[in-house]
Amino acid sequence: MATDPSSSRPVAGVLWMIVTGFCFVAVTALVKYLGPRIPAAESAFLRYLLGLVFLIPMIGALRRARLTRRQLGLFGARGVAHTLGVILWFFAMTQIPIAEVTAMNYLNPVYVTLGAALFLGETLALRRILAVGLALVGALIILRPGFRELSLGHFAMLGTALVFGASYLLAKVVADETEPAVVVGLLSITVTIGLAPFAAAVWITPTLWELTILFGVAVFATAGHFTMTLALRSAPVAVTQPVTFLQLVWAVTLGAVVFGEPVDGWVVLGGAVILGSVSFITWREAVLKRRRVTPAVGETKY
Repeated sequence: MATDPSSSRPVAGVLWMIVTGFCFVAVTALVKYLGPRIPAAESAFLRYLLGLVFLIPMIGALRRARLTRRQLGLFGARGVAHTLGVILWFFAMTQIPIAEVTAMNYLNPVYVTLGAALFLGETLALRRILAVGLALVGALIILRPGFRELSLGHFAMLGTALVFGASYLLAKVVADETEPAVVVGLLSITVTIGLAPFAAAVWITPTLWELTILFGVAVFATAGHFTMTLALRSAPVAVTQPVTFLQLVWAVTLGAVVFGEPVDGWVVLGGAVILGSVSFITWREAVLKRRRVTPAVGETKY
């Protein structure tokens, strides 16, 4: 999303991105609090099903849409990718600490950068190659293979970032051809439908309290995407992107204080390295006034 330099409001952009970080960390905390009793596929399905209420303002745009068979195929493919991503993310949240989930989620823009070069014809300049390499070093710092045992949650998060990256690339294609409300609305609908059979296969009747928590997840996720949009409209991504590091700080604090998770300095360092590489890519793209491909952290989550 481009921002006119003459209308840039960096302070407002930073403040909105701070609020965005709070919202996304709240999403993570609520899913962590929910725990493993409700299977990941069911939790994800209920989050999207309850969140359909937020589509009411988009009904008009959805009814006006005249989609071609190709566009329907692209929306369907994005729904499949995103469905898999949210299942993996909900599963990872029950397996590994909040800080590790947050830090590894920073890999998503890196996958998008590579995917844009491979599938959208974007130029993979030397600066991008170096930044991608640095981000992968950050991932190795977090995972430390050979120095500790890796769980299924770690592999789930690697897969999460990969399929969310695919979802974002598909979104870039359809966003150039349809209204934003159509892109957002059809994602919610296709993911809800896609999650339904997986949820049915492992269904456990949720309590009213568990449904309340999942509705809270939907509320904070929707609010986070809205405030992120306000942030990107207020200031360039090069200004707002580094603020997303605060999400990792809050995640570490929340994990330690609320959930009793040990503070892992390697995770913080690895997350900082990954985000530093993403911020560098974003800054260079802004300087060169090229079309932004790398998404802000969190654009494709939840």
